[in-house]
Amino acid sequence: MPKQIALIGEYNPDFPPHVATDRAIADANASRNTDIQGIWVSTAAIDATLFQTFDAIWVAPGSPYKNLDNTLWAIRYAREHKIPCFGTCGGFQHMILEYARNVLGFEAAQHAEYDPYASDLFIAQLDCSLVGRELELEFIPGSQIAAIYGQTTAIEQYYCNFGVNPDYVTPLQSGELNVTGSDAEGEIRVIELPNHPFFIGTLFVPQARSTPENPHPIVTAFLASLM
Repeated sequence: MPKQIALIGEYNPDFPPHVATDRAIADANASRNTDIQGIWVSTAAIDATLFQTFDAIWVAPGSPYKNLDNTLWAIRYAREHKIPCFGTCGGFQHMILEYARNVLGFEAAQHAEYDPYASDLFIAQLDCSLVGRELELEFIPGSQIAAIYGQTTAIEQYYCNFGVNPDYVTPLQSGELNVTGSDAEGEIRVIELPNHPFFIGTLFVPQARSTPENPHPIVTAFLASLM
């Protein structure tokens, strides 16, 4: 049976990042001659049987999700059980939220989309929207993300209005989760967890730049982690 990825989010065929997610998986499959299937799973449908069916999760753009608790449970399970987990845009934000709550001990850690007045707002609205923008990134030498790209700089596209609250950068960096990519202003754009087959989150949307001729290296690396 082909390996399967749960594409966690509320699928909308009119939302470009969702269409791009399906396309990027197809591009990576074609380049690797594999048949790894991406299947959309609403956050409202997540239950304890999720990982009996799926071999990995991709927490997709398009938040707020229908069920925050289910989303964080899936990320935590993947993190603790060494199951490949990829998060882009909203997925990146929720990976940080899960880590803040369950590893750093900020039980009230919150995302501004759900509660903009929360006491521990790890994910806040950006001063300037990044929707549709392309920005240069810098990766930490020796990081997993730098190895995937084969270089320490890249230009990527964004589709988000939320990011890491600057007030919580220091506590976020106090744990094992590594910040391995930033933009020209030093804002956090990539996180990864060491000693895990694949636990990477990007605030940018790499799938938007994938083509059949040039499958995106992160998506290709994600699929490779399932084999």
